[in-house]
Amino acid sequence: MQETILKSWQNEPWPVVKSNKPLPVGEAVIDESAFNALEIDKVFESANYASTTVGKAVLFRSLCQPLNDIKAIKAKQDAVKELAKSPSLRLQAESIVETAAANEKNLYLLFFGEFLGAFSQSRAQNEIEGYGYRQYKNGVRFFQEAASQAHGVATPKSKYLNELIDKIKSFSETREFSLMAGPVYIVEGKIKSKEEQGNSRFPIPVIFKPQIFKPFLLSGLVLLLWLISMFSPVDITPSLPAVSVFLGPLALLYFPIIGGYDRDNCIIPLRKLYKESEVIGEFLDALGRLDELLSFIKFSENFGCATVLPKFDDAKHHRVNLTAAVNPVLGKANPDYVGNDFVLDDDKLVLLTGPNSGGKTAFCKTVTQIQVLSQIGCYIPAKAAALTVADKVFYQAPEISHLDDGEGRFGTELKRTKDIFLATSAKSLVVLDELSEGTTFEEKMEASSNVLNGFYRKGNSTILITHNHQLVDQFASAGTGIPMQVEFAKEAPTYRLIPGISRVSHADRVAKKIGFSKEDIDNYLAKSK
Repeated sequence: MQETILKSWQNEPWPVVKSNKPLPVGEAVIDESAFNALEIDKVFESANYASTTVGKAVLFRSLCQPLNDIKAIKAKQDAVKELAKSPSLRLQAESIVETAAANEKNLYLLFFGEFLGAFSQSRAQNEIEGYGYRQYKNGVRFFQEAASQAHGVATPKSKYLNELIDKIKSFSETREFSLMAGPVYIVEGKIKSKEEQGNSRFPIPVIFKPQIFKPFLLSGLVLLLWLISMFSPVDITPSLPAVSVFLGPLALLYFPIIGGYDRDNCIIPLRKLYKESEVIGEFLDALGRLDELLSFIKFSENFGCATVLPKFDDAKHHRVNLTAAVNPVLGKANPDYVGNDFVLDDDKLVLLTGPNSGGKTAFCKTVTQIQVLSQIGCYIPAKAAALTVADKVFYQAPEISHLDDGEGRFGTELKRTKDIFLATSAKSLVVLDELSEGTTFEEKMEASSNVLNGFYRKGNSTILITHNHQLVDQFASAGTGIPMQVEFAKEAPTYRLIPGISRVSHADRVAKKIGFSKEDIDNYLAKSK
């Protein structure tokens, strides 16, 4: 069970979008290393069309912790389809979200604001001036308006969307909503709603309403003054100047006493109750999830090329079948981006070769980023897609060794490979971007063969990026690996994936491109003489 976004904000001074983090290796679909290697931050920026802060936070959480249950993913897809196909339902959902976005700051000010004092002026977004009456009323109105709007939404057919709308609607039946509607009763330090208080009059409660002027209290003071004047043995009927002299100091005492009491004993305890409420956390999550679904649709509409909700097959091992797949980050609003087909069905191992800057890494990130987006229920950039749910998605890229690891780069990367190997199953997707291969050629071949054979026997989908074409030859001739390469035409990359093994490096072309070829070095040295 995921913690709510509100709970993840408990120790934050102000709500942050990226409050969730990937879980450790083996505990979720992706871990921190894969999260970084896959550049999920950039995927988030590309896919994010959420209107509310909580919607953005929900989307980011989804990308940190993708779903691994096929029923849950299909339920989200069904909700997206229903919103996309029903303009009236989408309009109602967007109205709820847009109203929430317009009022969201008021809610966060109530929950996270810092009280300055009665006569201070706020200068920052998280500062509350005065006694907090206005901020309280504006903050609770956020919930009241969202619940009210949800009641006007027709019952959706998809289960996931219906549950979201119902969660927002049903908030109006909760204790928290009753407290927000008021009045609130403070009885011996305990907060009670109108329903909880009932007809009880003893012990006498303090009745809180978010306003500084208390009619009953003021009437009581006037009555008290009248009684004093009536029963006093001395005629103390005051003149107007005398009244002013008497009531002036009284007014100066009234505001700080009443306002301070309401702030410290009613508003602050109530906001603590609301902020820590599981019911409110679930309400905000439902609102954020609704915003996330709308974000998926807007991502599809604004991507700039074909997008699709992938089909999911419930197979015993990981499979992937993509048609004209485009990178979710690099391909956005880029009509010239080259899409690729990719099929890994009964085969388990693809060995990808080709010169640097040919598009190998971009392609592997396309496959893995698409897998992650698929597993949050989002559209993906492709003309067609059929996948299985990956229980784990790993992407191992070369890492710089640390001075204190004691093993050097080879040992550091081998430890990561071992962690990945132990955490995978037949339903996992693994990309190995250049295996750490020791020093000598014999060591490279032996170490790499052992690792790849291990993954092959586990049965997961494995894609290896390598320049070691001898290694590719070995697995291709044994029939255990599919050799693929990035295409070059006239020594320039086409960014297409084709069958075969690349046996050239194009290193000189890259060196010339960055101005560090043999000729460039000779020129630098000649100029320095």
